[in-house]
Parts: sequence; structure tokens; C-alpha cells
Amino acid sequence: SGNNLIKKATQVLLGKQVPRDESERVYDLPFVGVKAPQFSFTRLPGADPVMRVDMVSTGEVGCLGDTAEEALLKAMLSVGYKIPTKTVLISGGPITSKVALLSATQLLVKRGYQIYATQGTHRFFAENNVPSSLLYWPDDMQEPNVLTYIKEKKIDLVINIPKNLSKGELDNDYKIRRTAVDSGVGLLTNARLAKAFIKAFCTLEMKDLKIKSWNEYKAM
Repeated sequence: SGNNLIKKATQVLLGKQVPRDESERVYDLPFVGVKAPQFSFTRLPGADPVMRVDMVSTGEVGCLGDTAEEALLKAMLSVGYKIPTKTVLISGGPITSKVALLSATQLLVKRGYQIYATQGTHRFFAENNVPSSLLYWPDDMQEPNVLTYIKEKKIDLVINIPKNLSKGELDNDYKIRRTAVDSGVGLLTNARLAKAFIKAFCTLEMKDLKIKSWNEYKAM
């Protein structure tokens, strides 16, 4: 757009008035760009693969699409994620995250996915008429156990939202995340991203992801 958006954002943060101008046309572009981080947790034994405020990515991929769903799906696939085929494990964390994931989980069920859930999330889904199968926490030492299912590749995608409560829950969540990474199973730890990713792969198929040159997007 020819405008320095960083400079303008700084002025806004300082409480100064920023006049509107041609930068508005940035939001009228007929395509969407999504940038996805690439992580190397598989090369860091024991590290907790969870996102915090610090930068832990070792690279990133930017992808363009005609819609946000297309761009997101392209970006996620580019950094190594796979579209789950049959099963998704959800450990929803705080109640706010469970609520945020509810509509996405309903969409998964509608698309024929088998939903597995840890105790609190399983109970929440039952209360909201969403079918799921219970998997016990790692320290419950009972089967069906969540770690067993991940290690045996019975889970295609793990959604584990961190919850800062008791030491037991922190340890259990860590074991789930670490086992997913060590077993090569896709892991998401952010409810908003999980919801967006689910919507993307439930509404689009691989054939819907258009392959275009950079010039085709620039020509728009």
C-alpha cells in the first residue's frame, strides 16, 4: 500500500490520532496470507512443546490463498502437519477453551471423526451432547490410557490446551504433549488455531488448494 503500518501502529499505541488514508486498501486484497511457524521440538528431548510468549520457532512458512481457510491449510501442511484421517484427541484445558472448541468438535463429529477426550473434556462434551470416548490421564495407570493410544498411533491429531493448575495436571499435560511429539503425532496447543485448522480441513479438500505462481497473486 506504500504506507508504513508499523509507524502508524506505534502512533496509535502512544495515544496519538492517526488519519485514515490509502492503507485501508490493504484489507481489500482478493487473497489472504497466513504465516505458520516451524518448530524443532523433535530435536530437543524433554522440552515442553507448548507455545508461550518467547520465540521458539526455527523457521516459518508464508502461504497465500483465495480464502483464509485455504491459506491456513496450505501453511499448516507446509510446516509438517497432516490432515487427520479418523481420530482426534481433545484435552480442552480451561472451560473457556472447551467452549471455544465446542463448535469445531461438533463439525468433526459431523464429518465422521472419532473423538477421544480426557476426563474433564469428556464430561463437558457429554453435557453438550457431543459423543466422545474417554481416555484416562497418564498418571491414572488405567486403560484405555491416553499415552498408550498416542504411542500406538491410534490418534491422528492431539489438541492439548495447557492449564496452569495443580502439579498433577501440569505433569499430565506435559506427558501428553511430549509423547505426541516423540510419536510423530500432530500437536496443537492453542484453541483458536485448533478451531481454525479444524474448520479449514473440514471444509476444504486437497484438490481445493490452488497452486498459483506469485505473479498470479500480484496481478490481482
